[in-house]
Amino acid sequence: MADTDHALQPPARLRELASWQANKVSTLGARLTAQRMPLSARADFAVLAALEEYGALSQAEIGRRLGLDRNDVSGILTRLEGGRQVDRQADPANRRRNVVTLTAAGQQHLEELQRHADAVQAELLAGLDAAERQQLQSLLAKLLDSHNPQPA
Repeated sequence: MADTDHALQPPARLRELASWQANKVSTLGARLTAQRMPLSARADFAVLAALEEYGALSQAEIGRRLGLDRNDVSGILTRLEGGRQVDRQADPANRRRNVVTLTAAGQQHLEELQRHADAVQAELLAGLDAAERQQLQSLLAKLLDSHNPQPA
């Protein structure tokens, strides 16, 4: 017998699963992100952030770090290169390999995208205070690390 307050709620067995909750939060985060950033901007953000943090990378290294297919990386880089946000040059040590670097325009675009990402995070996590946000991020990082052990 369904209680009217719970008529539209999923069953408690689902609501109690961390994986179900994480999926719901992920879906909400994706919706909020889509409201502020087109899909291409999300890919741009990931590539530009990788270049900022790790410096010059090959296209293959970008793909491995971000879990992206090399054809997708190529398309993203072509778009970013067209906006002069990255520079792609043949590696002098291996002409078959391209080395990609972040330009000043790319850094500026990354800062703009970061503002959008920050706004999404603020909206997504509005129900948590600063300490709870930090705790959530720490717990999520710990959980992800436990399933992706680093080589010794």
